[in-house]
Amino acid sequence: MNFFLPGGAGYIGVHIALMLLEHGHEVVILDNFSNSDPKAIESLEHLADKKITFYQGSIGDEIKLKQIFRENHFDAVIHLAALKSVSESILQPIEYYNNNCVGTSCLLSVMRSFGIKNLIFSSSATVYGVPKYLPIDENHPLSSINPYAETKLQIEQELSKITQEEEDWKIVCLRYFNPVGAHKSGLIGESPQGIPNNVMPLIVNVANKELSHINIYGDDYDTIDGTGVRDYIHVMDLAESHLLALNFIGVQTLVNSYAPNLEVETQDFNIFNVGTGKGHSVLELITAFEEINNIKVPYKFTLKRPGDVASCFADVSLSTKAFQWTAKRSIEEMCSSAWNFKITQNE
Repeated sequence: MNFFLPGGAGYIGVHIALMLLEHGHEVVILDNFSNSDPKAIESLEHLADKKITFYQGSIGDEIKLKQIFRENHFDAVIHLAALKSVSESILQPIEYYNNNCVGTSCLLSVMRSFGIKNLIFSSSATVYGVPKYLPIDENHPLSSINPYAETKLQIEQELSKITQEEEDWKIVCLRYFNPVGAHKSGLIGESPQGIPNNVMPLIVNVANKELSHINIYGDDYDTIDGTGVRDYIHVMDLAESHLLALNFIGVQTLVNSYAPNLEVETQDFNIFNVGTGKGHSVLELITAFEEINNIKVPYKFTLKRPGDVASCFADVSLSTKAFQWTAKRSIEEMCSSAWNFKITQNE
């Protein structure tokens, strides 16, 4: 099978690409390196022991997309190309709308013209806004509390509309919770440009003495230890969910393994949470990192950030039933693999 991965050089995309390659499939990657590193492609080629077909550019470039689709045959598209920082989206809402929403419309238009209508879309749990109940299932009310979340909501709505108005589309939206960790090789992992927005790269940078400490925003939430609770999922489990989602819509990526549950009807438009179904607090994450890697991570408590919530974790019963699968890698594996990636980068 052949797959097109716009945004495939990014943190999540490169792990998905590697897993597809390990299962005997071919990938073509498009990326503009706005928040990724060309070294990721080099590392991917090293791990896969083959040359990867790569194009540099944006999903908003119709000419480039048409070139890619003319030069390659695809069985499906895994759409990972998006600007993804909540804080940055507040400062640059127009850039986020243009890249995420307009870019996606351009991608869909080209897919349509080439008759490629199998799509896995990288969505986000941010579309749920402030949780009204826990755990959060796919029927939870939706809310766009920042421009980034609004772009994901708009794209989901466009995808749903397409499947209602046009035949043959098979689309799965995967609403990610909090991906962390890295591949066991240490060659690919999370390496954001500039100061990280996510907690694990901050922990890693503090452990590596690039930062003096990590700020913990709030210590009096109604949680186990007063710090915010989130659903952290290992990036390799997240990557595997994409192969299972492809299986679910009939694009066979995993042979004789993880057969979809026929009791869950495949729709033209499908939505699944991707998490572990369990929450860990920031302090629990730091403690696990310290213990598994035998290294101290200094931290300081500071004021809560506007919009942050006490707890947010997924109800994954629907994806578990549909995919016959659950995330299996532990919080300790998330912490050890993230640190191993950093050590490998330092070498």
